[in-house]
Amino acid sequence: MKRDLVKTATFAALHFSIGFGVAYLISGSLPVALGVALIEPAVNTVAFFFHERAWQHSEKADAAKNMAAPRIEDHHSFRNLRSLALAG
Repeated sequence: MKRDLVKTATFAALHFSIGFGVAYLISGSLPVALGVALIEPAVNTVAFFFHERAWQHSEKADAAKNMAAPRIEDHHSFRNLRSLALAG
């Protein structure tokens, strides 16, 4: 969780800088650029944090599902053992 917060903070700083630069180049106004650079990245940063958490949850769910699913090799090994037991 700490890594997620640090990653989100650095993303916010980068996003703020880019947002401010682009807004200033388009508008030529410092107040407008500052307003855009504060509001848009703040909303985007919160969305990014939850986006990252959702992906982590999804990856954990996939890993758990893959661990629980029987493998084809297990089925064939069981069939071979059963055949050997019945033949012997």
